[in-house]
Amino acid sequence: MAIDYGLKRTGLAVTDPLQIIATGLTTVESPKLIPFLKDYFKREPVELILIGEPKNWDDTDTHATPLVRQIMVRLKKEFPSIPLLPVDERYTSKMASRAMIDMGMKKKQRRNKALVDEIAATILLQEYLGRSVQ
Repeated sequence: MAIDYGLKRTGLAVTDPLQIIATGLTTVESPKLIPFLKDYFKREPVELILIGEPKNWDDTDTHATPLVRQIMVRLKKEFPSIPLLPVDERYTSKMASRAMIDMGMKKKQRRNKALVDEIAATILLQEYLGRSVQ
């Protein structure tokens, strides 16, 4: 599972059992993330949680980095049996916006921030899957 965590919304993506294809799962309001995950983990096996770690071009923290670190602490506490791996998310939102254009989505659809977050999580997961295969 991949998480693109934000102050208001969190995009989630999952992979198939063979871990080949990443698929957007949903976007949830960030304050409802932990209850959503508790329910989801009861129904679905999850081997690993990837979480996007925001960084600037020069590898310094962004304004959102402390927020992500806080949720990482909470995720480790709530789900100690599931490994948590931070991954660089520097370009995922831009890539998500570009993917939406490439898919032919209308401008109104591309303004849907929840969809951008879900696609960004999908990109995080697909990139991870691509690296782990090689």
